[in-house]
Amino acid sequence: MSDMTSDMIETAMETSVESPNRKAVKTEFMVYFAIIFLATLPLATLTWALSAIRTRSFTEKGPMARAWTQARIITPMIFSA
Repeated sequence: MSDMTSDMIETAMETSVESPNRKAVKTEFMVYFAIIFLATLPLATLTWALSAIRTRSFTEKGPMARAWTQARIITPMIFSA
């Protein structure tokens, strides 16, 4: 039998350290996310207000949550293309 524990420690150490390339991708993702979030915020506010007026209830997700959800959907689509 071979000893796999020593190899696993080295592998765990390698994966825990982020490479500079991975950090750049994460920063780029956050920049795109922020831009998309700010772009969707006005429309999310408008749709939230119209929905609140129509149903006469403010119990649904607010405009910030709606914009956040849209940014979480759209941003990965950009990076997967």
